[in-house]
Amino acid sequence: MKNYFNELASNIDTYIMFKIKEKAANLTDELIKKGRSPISLSMGAPTLYPPQFLIDKFKQAIDDKNMHTYSNPKGEKYFLEAVKTRMKNRFGVDIELDEICSLLGSKEGIANLMRGIISPDKKDNDRDIIMIPDPSYASYRDMIKVSGGISYSIPLTKENNFMPDMDTVWENMQKEGYDTSKVKALMINYPNNPMGATCTLEYLKQVVEFCKKHEILLISDAAYVDIYFEEKDKPSSVLEVEGAKDIAVEFHSFSKPYAITGWRAGWVCGNKEVVQKFAKLKSTIDSGMFKCIQKAVSQILNSKEGDEYIIEANQIIKEKSDYFVNAFKEELNWEFDNVPKATFYQWIPIPPRYKNASEFCDELLTKSGIVTVPGDAFGKYGAGHIRISIVCSMDELKEAVRRMKEDGFIYR
Repeated sequence: MKNYFNELASNIDTYIMFKIKEKAANLTDELIKKGRSPISLSMGAPTLYPPQFLIDKFKQAIDDKNMHTYSNPKGEKYFLEAVKTRMKNRFGVDIELDEICSLLGSKEGIANLMRGIISPDKKDNDRDIIMIPDPSYASYRDMIKVSGGISYSIPLTKENNFMPDMDTVWENMQKEGYDTSKVKALMINYPNNPMGATCTLEYLKQVVEFCKKHEILLISDAAYVDIYFEEKDKPSSVLEVEGAKDIAVEFHSFSKPYAITGWRAGWVCGNKEVVQKFAKLKSTIDSGMFKCIQKAVSQILNSKEGDEYIIEANQIIKEKSDYFVNAFKEELNWEFDNVPKATFYQWIPIPPRYKNASEFCDELLTKSGIVTVPGDAFGKYGAGHIRISIVCSMDELKEAVRRMKEDGFIYR
């Protein structure tokens, strides 16, 4: 059959998480027979039940006959007002309604922004460049690629405390032969997926100044900003930086803090001109978020019930994180580059006897039934590490540690 897809779309690979899930599914029967039924430590999706308050508000909304018509792609007024209040209450940031646009999840929003800012018809040596963190969310590169752009890796390492000096990155880009006049945007993601790394407000100020200096758009992916363990480590919004709205937009998601990954709800806010143009683009692509969902999430966003749920969920994640780190150190003699202060991810180095992370993940799956993700799936600087998601039950975490010890997965 004739290939009707363009070259950019035809070369996109299946999303890594779906490939891993399929591989585990194919091995399930064999693993069950030897007492190693798969334990998934791969997917970044909370397994807690969503807040009952949220479920109840959705049920109420679905009986309203006005909730089943087309929505405004930009967001219903009650939704926009809830976001405005949240940004003020949570971050102390003043956002106007015309500086906000609803999203069918932040993943959709970021992908559509890339389509809007990248010019797809340029030759290879003239393509627009988007600077992205490395390691980072595995979809960033494909979003940029399918839009016709080039991604440039910004190394996040233990040596730079996961907060690289952007002036040095810019100089290295020039030394490597990139035309920096082609850079359209810089993307940041704190707290970071896959490492759980965080940054300081002072660092965000430096990033804002860098983007102003080079007149490039700053895109902040804040999907994990409400998942943290200690008040002193509470993540900031880039929009807290004075003057950030001159060049920045920030993406927020309901998926992680409220355990509703399937609802597909989020928002982008920040620079008015960018948000307004983005909203026009989205109006040609979708017809907005289901109004019942908008109604429910707008009511939990600034509620006592919502805040209490986040606090409780974060405490559960912290307990799992504390157990995981202690168990790996004491029972498996593991070394850690970084113990996250946020997110539900653990980023750990592979034992030195393995040649790469994929080899380690494959053996861990086939021998012990434990599903993990190789670090290089998130970028070249992820080599030698794996990402573990601790959203499963504590019993499953303990069983994973027991199997690893029994099956010989000791660090040294």
